[in-house]
Order: sequence, then structure tokens, then C-alpha cells
Amino acid sequence: MTSSVDDIKQLREETSCGVIDCKKALDEAKGDFQKAKEILRKRGLEMAAKKAERTAKEGRVEAYIHHGNKIGVVVEVNCETDFVARNEDFMVFTRDVAMHIAALAPKYIKREDIPADVLAKEADKEIFAKANCLLLQAFVKDPSKTIGDYLNDLIAKIGENIQIGRFVRFKVGE
Repeated sequence: MTSSVDDIKQLREETSCGVIDCKKALDEAKGDFQKAKEILRKRGLEMAAKKAERTAKEGRVEAYIHHGNKIGVVVEVNCETDFVARNEDFMVFTRDVAMHIAALAPKYIKREDIPADVLAKEADKEIFAKANCLLLQAFVKDPSKTIGDYLNDLIAKIGENIQIGRFVRFKVGE
């Protein structure tokens, strides 16, 4: 089945994937738009996994001060090249992550960062991890995906290893 130009264009607009990738996904999904989106998402996850081993020594530090100046966040997001660090999509991602941290106050970046003794005290370890690990939290601007999903989508789009290095959240009185 040959995909129409309009279908390819629409899929590209919704996913930010390349034209050829969108065409291949639509062809593979036999024109099923939702299935094509899922195919692209899986490919993005595979691509992110392959890039995870590459060194990410560039990046940017993003600061966010919430309205009222009561909450502030500083987050370090690393990538492989300074070119990507200046990319608009990367900068939007760092701003979104800083704002998300201000809103939901995660304590850890990923599940592996939770100390064993802290996790042992929790009755439901999965709920605790989802509430306290940045990459597992539902993205505050789009609850249908997690910060980890958002990160993997960006990795697939940009084509570099990107990692959230560290963050600190300040709140007046805490």
C-alpha cells in the first residue's frame, strides 16, 4: 500500500519524525495511522537505547523560577554536542523539565537512584517510584506521557544521547 502525501505530512507533524520514517511506518501499518504512530514510537525507544551508551558531556543548565518567586529549580541536561545544546527543541525540553520539577517535586531522576533502605520502607514500591522519580512521572503539560517518554521522543528526533544529569529544587521555607 502506498501512503498519501497528506497522510505522511500529518504523521510527520504529529510525531516530528522524518518523512522517510513516516512513510515506512505508514506502509508497514498498511495505512493505519495509530499503528504507524506506535511503530515510530517503538523505533524511537530502540534508537534511544542504542544511544544510551554514548558520552553526553555537553548540554545546558536551565533555571526556572515559579510565579511568586517561592519555588526555583536548576536542572542540568546533557547531550553529545554543543550544536544540540543550542537546538530549539532541546531548549524547550530543558525548560519543560525545569518547570515540571517545580510543579511535581521529584526526589530522584530514575528508579535506580532510590536508596534501597528508602524503598524497603514503602508498601507499594511502584507507586512510590512513579511519584518520586522524574523519568517515571506523568509530564505536567501532557499527562498521557511520562518525562521518560518525552526524553526518548527527543532522543529519537535529534539523534543524540540526552540525559538529565542532576537537579535541585528550592522552596521558600523548606
